[in-house]
Amino acid sequence: MAKEPERNSCLLRDLRQRAGNDICADCGAAEPDWVSVTLGVFVCQGCSLIHRSILSLSQVKSVLQDPFEDKEIEFITSMGNEAAKAKYEQQVPPFYYRPSHTDCRILREQWIRAKYERLEFIYIERQEPYSAGYREGFLWKRGRDNGQFLSRKFILSEREGALKYFNKQDAREPKAIMRIETLNATFQPAKIGNPFGLQITYLRDNSTRNIFVYHEDSKEMVDWFTAIRAARFHYQKVAFPGANDEDLVPRLTRNFMKEGYMEKTGPRHTEGFKKRWFTMDDRRLMYFKDPLDAYARGEVFIGSKENSYTVVPGLPPATQGYHWKYGITIETPDRKFLFACETEAEQKDWIAAFQRVVNRPMMPQEYAVEAHFKHKP
Repeated sequence: MAKEPERNSCLLRDLRQRAGNDICADCGAAEPDWVSVTLGVFVCQGCSLIHRSILSLSQVKSVLQDPFEDKEIEFITSMGNEAAKAKYEQQVPPFYYRPSHTDCRILREQWIRAKYERLEFIYIERQEPYSAGYREGFLWKRGRDNGQFLSRKFILSEREGALKYFNKQDAREPKAIMRIETLNATFQPAKIGNPFGLQITYLRDNSTRNIFVYHEDSKEMVDWFTAIRAARFHYQKVAFPGANDEDLVPRLTRNFMKEGYMEKTGPRHTEGFKKRWFTMDDRRLMYFKDPLDAYARGEVFIGSKENSYTVVPGLPPATQGYHWKYGITIETPDRKFLFACETEAEQKDWIAAFQRVVNRPMMPQEYAVEAHFKHKP
């Protein structure tokens, strides 16, 4: 007869094979090796570290290495990921961002705290900070010229359809008005140099404008992010009255498809190649002198293969000037754009990102973007 620790280990491994328990309860990562004996959920190593940091909430153990008591096995058996989801995720708003294992820590930690600590999806009134349609507060914003972060007042108004910020606390007129229609927000802790750093983009005169903000409190920052998603969701519900929530949610905010350095040359292909920071944002390929620039030096619209857009590895034989070894040519109906990557791996990654866009048919509204697109050479 198996000894009690061995028997419990076998039972636990069997439990992990059950539907729902085979992925992390919080981020969906496959084959979670940890379990919260206080919440009864299986989690991945990354989420287990977050659980462990919230001492009052969760006690985690290793599925493969730690011993388990009978009462712990009984509780985990009675709960499990599916039952916990039914309990703690009763009323998750459609606009609330559900993080994956690839998302930054701030999103995963606040999702875990919202579910189990603050019980926001059991008591709907606790969602007020981001669901009210209006939000006002102060964020640290990076200055456009000197790069310093300064405290600025922000107001998000669903009724006005805008996010505004003010350079002075008593200013009557905002420094910028960002229409909810074109707003995007994505966490960029590494690029901004702050674990709670958020990049907000919007269109002004059909060109992309970046602002970089953070708040010292991670909940405050995620509440701002979620409030932006809520405002975008309600705007989309009005703009596309027949659409399902499942169709609208992917449009609320988006992470950039790829970012990094490449070299580029000008439209005549006779100028020297210059190193630039590139951001692939849906069909907009933008390039900057510095990753934290407010404005792109130029933007390239990338359409679909049905509309004569193609991506080719390498550069034309007659290309002049010194450049990195691994070239990429993007052919559009109007001209060819030439880029060069420092490594073959980067070249392959960029080509894969471009190819995903080119292989996707254009939507009706994208034809209007293409028609009005202003490329800055």
